[in-house]
Amino acid sequence: MTDDKKIIHDEDWKGQAKKEKEKLDDKAQPQQVPPANMMTLINSLVLQALLYMGKLVDPNDPQAKPQINLEAAKHHIDMLEVLEEKTIGNLGDEEKQSLSLALHEMRMMYVQTASV
Repeated sequence: MTDDKKIIHDEDWKGQAKKEKEKLDDKAQPQQVPPANMMTLINSLVLQALLYMGKLVDPNDPQAKPQINLEAAKHHIDMLEVLEEKTIGNLGDEEKQSLSLALHEMRMMYVQTASV
């Protein structure tokens, strides 16, 4: 008895494996880090305040639920206030306006969230 095994050479699986490897490599690449400047600092504090007021959830987690931690939200809003006080006279017009507006909006949102 001869055992005639057929060798099937499928190039398609190699292409698929290559594509999957490229996807994994793309995910492994570090994400672009925003520039270290005043606007990035303001945005960072605003995002943290929004997170702790339950206005943001992790978009990568489909089961993520808003979390409300008013103490942590207030801390980040207070940090914006410290930033505003400590940078008087040292900000450009756009930076000053952005910080002032961010602080005002976060305070209003905090009051709204705390009163619910």
